[in-house]
Amino acid sequence: MDLFEKIKSNRGPLGQYAESAEGYFIFPKLEGELGNRMKFRGKECICWSVNNYLGLGNHPEVRAVDTQATKDWGMAYPMGSRMMSGNTELHDQLEVELAEFVRKEAAVLVNFGYQGIMSAIDSLLGRHDVVVYDSGCHACIVDGVRMHLGRRFAYEHNDLESLEKHLRHATKLIEGNGNKGSILVISEGVFGMRGMQGKLKEIIALKDKFEFRFMVDDAHGFGTLGEGGAGAGVEQGVQDGIDVYFATFAKSMASVGAFLAGDKNVVQYMKYNMRSQIFAKSLAMPFVVGALKRLDLIRKNPGFKDKLWENVNALQSGLRENGFDIGNTNSCVTPVYMHGSVPEATNLVLDLRENHSIFCSIVVYPVIPKGMMLLRLIPTADHTMQDIDETITAFIAIKDKLKSGAYKAEKITTEI
Repeated sequence: MDLFEKIKSNRGPLGQYAESAEGYFIFPKLEGELGNRMKFRGKECICWSVNNYLGLGNHPEVRAVDTQATKDWGMAYPMGSRMMSGNTELHDQLEVELAEFVRKEAAVLVNFGYQGIMSAIDSLLGRHDVVVYDSGCHACIVDGVRMHLGRRFAYEHNDLESLEKHLRHATKLIEGNGNKGSILVISEGVFGMRGMQGKLKEIIALKDKFEFRFMVDDAHGFGTLGEGGAGAGVEQGVQDGIDVYFATFAKSMASVGAFLAGDKNVVQYMKYNMRSQIFAKSLAMPFVVGALKRLDLIRKNPGFKDKLWENVNALQSGLRENGFDIGNTNSCVTPVYMHGSVPEATNLVLDLRENHSIFCSIVVYPVIPKGMMLLRLIPTADHTMQDIDETITAFIAIKDKLKSGAYKAEKITTEI
């Protein structure tokens, strides 16, 4: 069979909706200045779908530094991989400041979060090692684990009993192989779809019973949780127990890039063995200079985080008081769970966007179980109480219409 023949009959779980959903539900185009209100199809809407947690993406000081750095350096410098010809004093400075901020001995920059954590997992694991990871982990971790040539096990999401079971099994496998391998456990500081923090404290406590190292993806916790925004590990008082800490600039920093932090010798090992960094161009100077500025603003302005949480608490309490199921979120991520088919979900979102001027992300099967829909709201420091009040009012209206069967349909439509 020709390699591309299968594409004709199997477009993938999301690709099957491409003809009817692209440009509206999938690959939509938000326009205008980044902020709490943007434009969708030429119409202003309250936007709950960008991870600009602290409002830094359009902060005037950030914009000025980004612009000046581009003028000073362009997007090409430094050229070549960082190991060969792409290192600078500012790259080194950013790593030092990031490590200090998250209370680790050292840090190493990576160009992109997805690529970076995949490469870190690949560099740390050998074929005799066993990796045990939370089943709710982000796709970048799942894909990194898939690259592993040894054994891998997914434990039930945030389920310590399931984790212990897999750790016992992993320990027996290691012992049965002459103790040639080791165990790596991976969780997230905040699970970005459902909003629960990982049970970092409880997982680290298991080190008293099992021998393993612990990696945490804190993309949604960095800047939003813990003293000064130092992350979920600091929030839970267990940052020292995290062996490899990872965070991205794509959320609170509203930029491009990411980093890994930990003990100096471990960071140095990753720095010299992550293939995605050894063989890739160095992070462009405007992103490095911009990250230094953003980090400085976060350190000096706790009000950004305070305003974010003022909005988070108002939104989440308002939703709960009006009977909405937002699960067990204990982070900024605010999921709203409802029951309905995929066509019902799309009709509901169509109504929400066109008649109520509310833009948020919609998640359906296969990401969540069939018969469910998840409307994912990302509060930021830029949002206002008026935004929150209007959104809750709109959600009350769509919940009533969903319950009455007003959104029932046989197929997806984007007709307005």
